[in-house]
Amino acid sequence: MKTIKSELKLCHSCMEEHVVNTIEVMNQQIFKDIEVDYPAIYEYCSNSDEYFASGDMINKNALAIKDAYRKKVGLLTSSEIIRLREKYGVSQKDLSDILDWGKATITRYENHQVQDRAHDDILRKIDTDPEWFIELLNRANGKLDRKTFDRYIQTANEHYHKQLNHYLITSIQAIYAKFNEKDFTGNVDLNLGKVVEVINYLAQRIRNLHKVKLMKLLWYSDMLNFKRYGHSITGLAYCALPMGAVPEGHEQIMMLDGVSYDTNLYCDNVAYKFRPTPGFTVKLLSGDELEVINKVISVCGNLSTQQIIDKMHDEEAYKHTSSNCVISYSLAAELSIE
Repeated sequence: MKTIKSELKLCHSCMEEHVVNTIEVMNQQIFKDIEVDYPAIYEYCSNSDEYFASGDMINKNALAIKDAYRKKVGLLTSSEIIRLREKYGVSQKDLSDILDWGKATITRYENHQVQDRAHDDILRKIDTDPEWFIELLNRANGKLDRKTFDRYIQTANEHYHKQLNHYLITSIQAIYAKFNEKDFTGNVDLNLGKVVEVINYLAQRIRNLHKVKLMKLLWYSDMLNFKRYGHSITGLAYCALPMGAVPEGHEQIMMLDGVSYDTNLYCDNVAYKFRPTPGFTVKLLSGDELEVINKVISVCGNLSTQQIIDKMHDEEAYKHTSSNCVISYSLAAELSIE
């Protein structure tokens, strides 16, 4: 028995005024042929050694029984349904309308009715799959006023992008898990926060920064920093491809939250032009690292894509690395930039 609160009041058990304790006790009950343990709340009268439950307590205890049952059979509890609904900022009625279930269905699930397995599966998918919830919202567009619909879509998109960024980070980390030798990552662990900052910093200072040129500028920045200080800036590993060095996982890196670009179609090829993300400020890069990047910009910033490819092909590190193999940072000593 746990005392939740004590207050001087008229006791409903003995009908005298005294300090009445509100307590929580663990009870057992059979619900849908399953025995469950649940926390029940009562008022306890020490004079008569009796328990009393108000109307509100009866309702809460009934919900506690059903939530204990839900936990035991693997269904979302009432509070978990409330949490996922509030995650998207959706009202009970609107969520019922979006799912085409009936206007009071979600209200019942949050207050007194246990959902069936099929509805539980749908609610779980909404919680874990914001993209699918966006599809449901678009289907229900006509049922919601425009302002409400736009608010729900915006919130769902925010959750979708957070989830997408998490998956991207996980996939990039999986790629880099194979690099046990620090020589391939410049004696530091991969720092995706710095990767995003370097990309934005370069995009702020170089007009028409396209993908191929960006990849080379990242390599030069990391190699020059290694040459000067014995470690790279970002921890990126670079593969020697025909057009020059390219970071491992570059396709996922381009899609990271905080990396912005525009796409254009040229002769059936997609060109990526990088731009600084609005509100970007340097937070992680040190003064020495910024000095290194600025040096790379001063040497390579005005080169065309082909010129920077040709320059890289002349680098000893590139020439001494087999095609499609990872470039060793130990070769930075021969880098053409001082």
